Amino acid sequence: MSSLIQLNHISKRYEIDNNLIFTALKDINITLNKGEFASLVGPSGSGKSTLMHIIGLLDKQSEGDVIIDGRNINQMTDNSLSTLRNEFVGFVFQQFNLITKLTVLENVLLPTVYARKKIAYNVQKRGFEILKRFGISDKANSYPNKISGGQQQRVAIARSLIMEPKLILADEPTGNLDTKSGEEIMKLLKQLNKEEDITVLIVTHEEDIAAQTKRKIHIVDGELKT
Repeated sequence: MSSLIQLNHISKRYEIDNNLIFTALKDINITLNKGEFASLVGPSGSGKSTLMHIIGLLDKQSEGDVIIDGRNINQMTDNSLSTLRNEFVGFVFQQFNLITKLTVLENVLLPTVYARKKIAYNVQKRGFEILKRFGISDKANSYPNKISGGQQQRVAIARSLIMEPKLILADEPTGNLDTKSGEEIMKLLKQLNKEEDITVLIVTHEEDIAAQTKRKIHIVDGELKT
């Protein structure tokens, strides 16, 4: 397997006027290979959200190197980073983060609005095809508050796929769902990993969710636990 993400000696400190307030991550070293189905596991306050934000290019490390698909982000401009984040990673959140004033299909297409490259495919057609694959194409013109939580999370996953990302970062993707809906979402993520070879990293504090992944990365108090 070839590496998709390399984190080399990553630390993250929060400071005010050069005074250290808190160290969230301490000397983190992780390699995530292409096609992996992995979980980042830790209790609340362990640093997993901070680490997820760094992997997803939503935040920058204080020290160390983040290498994404062979590119060291320390050598990239803010504009280049924004482009990479939009095209490389699809986000799925516990709270779904759907815009209530937009229809289901409009929510799915939202990342394409911010695309900096010319998209070679018909985004509306692709968006509808993804919804159809997930069994919710009949909800394309509905609004998020008119569909169930499980359906909302399917919309969120559809949105994460619209830019054809190499990585899906799923932050507690089953946290707001009942057991049946949660099982369906996990099944869907597994299918995407297996059938489309998309790398999936699930961030969770639930051991039963982590147990369904092929690799578990444990973090406690900002350090990896071996």
